[in-house]
Amino acid sequence: MTLLTTWSESGPETLVRRTSDPAEIAEALKPLGVRYEQWPIREDVPFDADSATVFAAYGPEIDKLNAEEGFTTVDVLGLHPSDDPEFPAKAKAAREKFLQEHTHDDDDEVRFFVSGSGIFYLHVNGEVHAVYCEKGDLLGVPRGTTHWFDMGTRPSFTAIRFFHEEDGWIGNFTGSPISARFPDYDTIAAGYEADKGAA
Repeated sequence: MTLLTTWSESGPETLVRRTSDPAEIAEALKPLGVRYEQWPIREDVPFDADSATVFAAYGPEIDKLNAEEGFTTVDVLGLHPSDDPEFPAKAKAAREKFLQEHTHDDDDEVRFFVSGSGIFYLHVNGEVHAVYCEKGDLLGVPRGTTHWFDMGTRPSFTAIRFFHEEDGWIGNFTGSPISARFPDYDTIAAGYEADKGAA
């Protein structure tokens, strides 16, 4: 399951939409040019699986998407809590890299979550859409779309990344402080888990 929360760009006081229905999420994101779909979950893939294991497990889906979209580079990025004393600093640096609003001029941002979760915030047409992605979710954000990404203060995810350009991730930051005005990953995740527990 995933969660889509939409607010007015004026702030989170004005809630426009909140849904965990995959069909509703896909329908709401489609006019923005955002690709949202769910792939089969491979339960035998460890949450911290290495690249070779992930590619072997999701080969058919990766090949199909590459054929449809013409991606030239595909890699696997994973970040999970560990006993490494350097993990807190590493996690903080990784989070801060993506936390400010930015765009990509030359490529889409396409991610499939093999495990864990993260939130893409899309700032489009006067609204902010927070897409909470979990294991099995694929999200494709078109180039030029203003957005940011939050993995939380204790990141835990493995994701497949798709690129049209060999240079990989290049962000153009807008300088706007808007990301600080909306609930962060930790706040949304805590509320989401509470809702699931109450269901």
